[in-house]
Amino acid sequence: MSPSVSEAGNRSAPGSPDVGNLVGSPVTAPRFVVVGSPDSRRTVGFRAAALAAGCPAPRVLLWSDVLREGNVRFLPGEIVRLDSPDGDPVVDRLLRGPLEPTRVEGTARWYRGLADAARDIGRAARRDGARMLDDPAELAVLFDKRLCHGRLTAAGVPVPASPTSGPDAPVPADWAGVRELLRDAGLSRAFVKPAHGSSASGVLALEIAGGGRVQATTSVELAADGSLHNSLRVRRYRTEREVAAIVDALAPDGLHLERWLPKAGQDGRTADLRVVVVAGRAGHAVVRTSRSPMTNLHLGGVRGDLARALAGIPAGGGDPAEPWGIAERAAGCFPGTLSVGVDVLPGTGWRTFRVGEVNAFGDLLPGLLGAPGRGAEHSNTWETQVAAVLAGCPPVGIGPDLPAPAPVPGRPGGAR
Repeated sequence: MSPSVSEAGNRSAPGSPDVGNLVGSPVTAPRFVVVGSPDSRRTVGFRAAALAAGCPAPRVLLWSDVLREGNVRFLPGEIVRLDSPDGDPVVDRLLRGPLEPTRVEGTARWYRGLADAARDIGRAARRDGARMLDDPAELAVLFDKRLCHGRLTAAGVPVPASPTSGPDAPVPADWAGVRELLRDAGLSRAFVKPAHGSSASGVLALEIAGGGRVQATTSVELAADGSLHNSLRVRRYRTEREVAAIVDALAPDGLHLERWLPKAGQDGRTADLRVVVVAGRAGHAVVRTSRSPMTNLHLGGVRGDLARALAGIPAGGGDPAEPWGIAERAAGCFPGTLSVGVDVLPGTGWRTFRVGEVNAFGDLLPGLLGAPGRGAEHSNTWETQVAAVLAGCPPVGIGPDLPAPAPVPGRPGGAR
């Protein structure tokens, strides 16, 4: 049965006939549809922002329903937002298959399922006269670190050097292939990342020294049976046998390699920036600091002092506008996506900046208001997005028919 649509509950199945009850209702403000989970912090935050702006309560389409049933329907003029499917164990099983929730493997299948579903949603939006805040074709690039890195490189955005950048780059099939690519690129310190991963899952900060010495810092837990599991504890593996076992298990899902750059610090901890860009304007940022190479807050990272970081840039000979500008340049590579989170990597002394990653669902910064002078001082990331739509920043036009995502490299026909 299809649940009813209400201004209070606002949940709807993909093909719910109840949507028709809204046809003919007076529309005085944008009517949003969120593909997500009604209980997720992202969806709750965006819903609150829409209501605060005087918009009707967004209708929620569950990812689980979309993936199971398809047949998505929209009303003409509805504005569709794709939220992260993370955190829902049912959705995780639908996307990755019957793996334990803690498992790291399965990201290629997850990626293919998400990209296919986003493409189908985009086609349904075009068919029904709805508009999207997220371009499905760009989403497929954002969730492939190799393609994203290649697009940034082609646009002249500074990024760490990578031997796996772009659609035509070599694809390492195992640890031996990773070692060969790093050796040929002259990289003794590198990040090894699952091509379709997120939240530092499966990421290894790799160091290779003479005499065959290898060390990897990661949150991956290598089980006795060879399976890989996510953990909140960052650990080190100091034998090549262990590192090879992890990389060999990750490789079938695709790997991205990039230089491990020395980064700036704050209070004795490594630091980087997450900058949120909305409608081309970078307005929100947090400094993330850590004693490990991974600064993700769920892995023990803590928020640093943004004002102090920005104020210290001129002392090192840098331009305090550069972190904002480089984030906007990176976001400009994805003009069909209203909002992205850009990971900006400050070099030692806060003098130079590069882009580490661009995140499709990078706006989860609850309670954070815009930085002074950036035009969103009194709004959080979701309120800024709603305001951009109300101000006439056009949601994504679907345009021509969307192509299917490219097959996952190294897996003929994709990973499905």
